[in-house]
Amino acid sequence: MSKQVSFLFGLLVLLLVQSVRGDVLVLVHGYASDAGTWERSGVNSELHANGWPRAVIPGPNMPDPAQQAANKSFTVNLPAEAPLLVQANYLRASLDGIRQRYPDDKLILVGHSAGGVVARLVLLGNNPYRVGELITIASPHLGTVRAAQGLNVVDSKPFFCPGPGIHFLKRLVGGSDYDYLRYSRGVLVDLLPAESGNVLTWMNQQPHPDIVYVSVVRKSPFALGDEVVPAYSQDMNNVPALRGRVNILFTDAGHSLNPADGILLAGLLGKALQD
Repeated sequence: MSKQVSFLFGLLVLLLVQSVRGDVLVLVHGYASDAGTWERSGVNSELHANGWPRAVIPGPNMPDPAQQAANKSFTVNLPAEAPLLVQANYLRASLDGIRQRYPDDKLILVGHSAGGVVARLVLLGNNPYRVGELITIASPHLGTVRAAQGLNVVDSKPFFCPGPGIHFLKRLVGGSDYDYLRYSRGVLVDLLPAESGNVLTWMNQQPHPDIVYVSVVRKSPFALGDEVVPAYSQDMNNVPALRGRVNILFTDAGHSLNPADGILLAGLLGKALQD
């Protein structure tokens, strides 16, 4: 191959690499869940249909089928029963791999439920992964009394938990309910209402990077919020360090993910690309 042909070939490769730069979406699941929730709920299908094909976390000898796509969507698996700081470390490991493969793409984090809190946690410390946008869906940024109800189950003190809360939590986790709650004690403590002096209290006072923040807040026919997290906790504007910096969207839905969330995300992401 002549030097001129070699130069032209190298220039073509460079242009191709530059042309596929786009946005990288990372989907973070919540408590009592896993990465498959984005698939089972129909969110991934809606994102794929709107230009966000499914991608895999880069690794040794593991090609990414969406590498040549302008935009791509990753799901991560976290130990949902572990304390928030442990989950954040797992998310950091995934982001390390993604950033190595896509060092210049815009990175967008989307977290459902407790996953939104974990995603926000990795932003602290000068935004080391250069995240450009955080979208949270029904996330307990100020905690939830459901965590206290779960701890009441573990600590065998049901009289502290009036109403259907305990039974709802048992249905939510499925299978060996009590065992899961017991193994989840660390994250349940972390998700107690923020005034309890837990990790939420600390992180809500920390400086947050100057990026785009969006809170998707659930509302029912009768009230704001859902059966797991009250509306004021889902709104990041109520986080002291973020007050007045967050866009808020209300959706008619329960706590769980559904296909409409995929449509909503595709619309938000499409608007971000145009801005």
